[in-house]
Amino acid sequence: MIRIVLCIVLSLCAATASADGTLFRVPTREGITTTVFWEATPGASATVLLFPGGGGGFGQVENGKPTGRNFLVRSEAEFVAQGFNVAIFGRPSDSQDLDYADRIAEPHMTDVARMLAFVREQSPLPVWLVGTSRGTVSATAAAIRHGDQIAGLVLSSSVVSSKKPGAVPTQNLAAVTMPTLVLHHSKDACPVCDPGLVPAILRGLTNARVKKLVMVSGGDNPTGNVCEALHWHGYIGMEREAVGVIGAWIKAPGN
Repeated sequence: MIRIVLCIVLSLCAATASADGTLFRVPTREGITTTVFWEATPGASATVLLFPGGGGGFGQVENGKPTGRNFLVRSEAEFVAQGFNVAIFGRPSDSQDLDYADRIAEPHMTDVARMLAFVREQSPLPVWLVGTSRGTVSATAAAIRHGDQIAGLVLSSSVVSSKKPGAVPTQNLAAVTMPTLVLHHSKDACPVCDPGLVPAILRGLTNARVKKLVMVSGGDNPTGNVCEALHWHGYIGMEREAVGVIGAWIKAPGN
């Protein structure tokens, strides 16, 4: 049954609850709410705050699950199976498209700060930021800005082209001190996520306590645009394996 409830997170926050996960609309700026999908996992070891790529968002929530096709969104159940609470960052009410520049701008960082507070209200467990594609711009910027509030960082299918505002290697990576995993598909054909440029991220992470680059090559049946979710860029056909790599790192950084 669908019901509307209210909770206290800095201010009133509306939620649509269902059997598995819950869609919240969290006040993040004056007059602005930002959506988040939240699913608690019994016995969880950590919370992952996921930043999808593209324009952001996670689609509709149906039967307690998000319906978006983005790698992180369609793999939500795999993160639950790994034993994590899952929060998926959505979109603010004043934007339907989180572009590259938006993701390093002050309003977005404010939204992320409020969302981190919301997540900690739901669970006291350590929070890891996980971004994919354009979401790596958000996750990196948040790790730099709010590093004292998170346990670690995971970047998958990272934006590495300097032509894009906020491309990961162009950000102040020396300010990232937490454990950081960089995951990428060796066949990623998206021009702004060229696998050959990914090692620059590791070179920039001069102060990360531990860091690792994992280049994978599995999966099958890529379709559509090479920069979208159902191609190698989105780990098509190997979602469980990709999340398994991420999960193993979160549980034992450095291994």
